[in-house]
Amino acid sequence: MGTVYERGLAWLATAQSPEGTWKGGNSGSGVDGICLMSFLASGEDPNYGQYAQVIRRAIRAMIKSQDASTGYLPNSMYHHGFAMLALAEAYGAVDESLLWEGEKPVRTICQTLDLAIRCASTSQAKNRWGAWRYSPDASDADTSVTGAVLMGLFACRNAGLEVSDETINGAMDYMRRSTGQDGSVAYSGGFGGMGGSMNLSAIAALVGAISHAKESEQYQASLKRIKENLEHRETTYPEYFRYYMAQASFKGTTKPGRSGTP
Repeated sequence: MGTVYERGLAWLATAQSPEGTWKGGNSGSGVDGICLMSFLASGEDPNYGQYAQVIRRAIRAMIKSQDASTGYLPNSMYHHGFAMLALAEAYGAVDESLLWEGEKPVRTICQTLDLAIRCASTSQAKNRWGAWRYSPDASDADTSVTGAVLMGLFACRNAGLEVSDETINGAMDYMRRSTGQDGSVAYSGGFGGMGGSMNLSAIAALVGAISHAKESEQYQASLKRIKENLEHRETTYPEYFRYYMAQASFKGTTKPGRSGTP
């Protein structure tokens, strides 16, 4: 029968479309990216393992979906962030000489990520909060989308791509302003905590750890809040909390200032 993980990968492989995407209620490059990361994490060689074709199809689909002029990876900045995260994980692990398999290459993974980073920076420059929301042209921001884009940018930086300090610092300032003394984090507006969901504390703690902000009061407060509520279950999107809480808790066990990859 195999493990739960193995059965999950087998199901994802059969659910992938011939074009390399995964269809569902919220399909797009970010969903494709999350599925892609599941296969990259399997421990097999992504170029010759049993799921090499699945991995290549997914990467090709994500690259093809990108707006070549703006660098946007649809269908929202949520998707854009998760797609950057996944492609950064693939960059350096996937042999691009095998990627296109007879098709005319659209662009390399590196070129795709450079465009995506530029899109994130351009979008942020339009935003009065210095962060992101669903549309790349949005003037308002929310902590959840901002966390997803930050995770993508951190992954790109860890992969050796250039991400400006201005972009990172501007978004982290938004996260700090959004965090209250009790570790709660505002959904939008960039002020206080105002009773935000536990999900937001988890993503704030994670980006705080990765950005070397472990000495800050905001980081310590958000980490304390999630550690005191490890069994918390959201009424909607319960896996969102688990996804970020697990990573934030792990990063919270390392020494302040120690770097890490998403």
